[in-house]
Amino acid sequence: MNYIRVLIVFLIFTSFHNNSIVQIKRIWLTHRTNEPSHIVINWQSEKPGPSEVWFRTDNGKEHQIIVNDETTLHHVEIPLREKNVIYYYRVITGKEHSEMYAFKGYPSDREKLRVAIVGNWGYAGNSNLSQLIRDDPHLLLTLGDNIPNLHDQCGEGVKDCIEPFLKLVDSAPELFQSTPFMPILGNHDKEIRDRGRKCPPLPVYDIDATAYRTFFELPDSEWKWHFNVPDFNLCFIALDLNHIVDFGTTWQTCHDFHIGSEQMEWYRKIMNKTPVNIKSLYKTQEIKICEIRKTANGRSCFKKVRQLLQDMVTILNVLKLMGFPILIPP
Repeated sequence: MNYIRVLIVFLIFTSFHNNSIVQIKRIWLTHRTNEPSHIVINWQSEKPGPSEVWFRTDNGKEHQIIVNDETTLHHVEIPLREKNVIYYYRVITGKEHSEMYAFKGYPSDREKLRVAIVGNWGYAGNSNLSQLIRDDPHLLLTLGDNIPNLHDQCGEGVKDCIEPFLKLVDSAPELFQSTPFMPILGNHDKEIRDRGRKCPPLPVYDIDATAYRTFFELPDSEWKWHFNVPDFNLCFIALDLNHIVDFGTTWQTCHDFHIGSEQMEWYRKIMNKTPVNIKSLYKTQEIKICEIRKTANGRSCFKKVRQLLQDMVTILNVLKLMGFPILIPP
């Protein structure tokens, strides 16, 4: 009889213990500031609750930051006061918590800064990212099309569904838990309807990129941003310049890029006030190398190259009209 009572108590305790602890694994790191003075730790919890982060450096004191909003999508910014160190962190929401994870602090100007750039992640399938993880970058950037689209998982016309971005994080949890990630927009990141062969009556893209901006904490307007790394005299600028020839149609995917537009005036301002090595990132038409032959694939390929050249000419003309010197070799 006593054996049965002990067994029942043990089973109840084990059941309660297992039900009370849920491990948080969906974590990704971004920057909200324009310099690496802070980092944002993002995660998703199963149930709404406050956002709590504990963090420390190699030999430092552990600090705590709590945001009391009841939510399942969490964004907590912590300061990065030291360089050339390892930061350790864990997150808590109610009875849910994570393991202790780590990321590298940024290097000083005497060290090397490693930046990785990935494009068209959304169509990569089961990519082997082992080499990228071995390269151990301080910062991971993209060139757009981080997901295939929104409508396959969320339904047509749904602008605020973040499921495709959660799937992106699930594809490489070790990488996202340990590396600051700063994506730029591609047209597929805001595709809410199938594009089709002809312009449909309703917009294909959510130009405001609602789901993308909800999911990622990024600087500035988030659909465009700039990020300085002063120790390395470096500035990255992310622009929204997707399929610019479709502007004004229901295929329009990017913000206005014409003279006097918010995007181009902002770009001019950043270019004029940032006396550093500038890398401008944007998603444009895909480049393909093809043989000179009269086949369907060849014609398709040349069409893409022609479209790319048209985009490049448009961008060069815009920059020229804005007053930037454009040097084209003879």
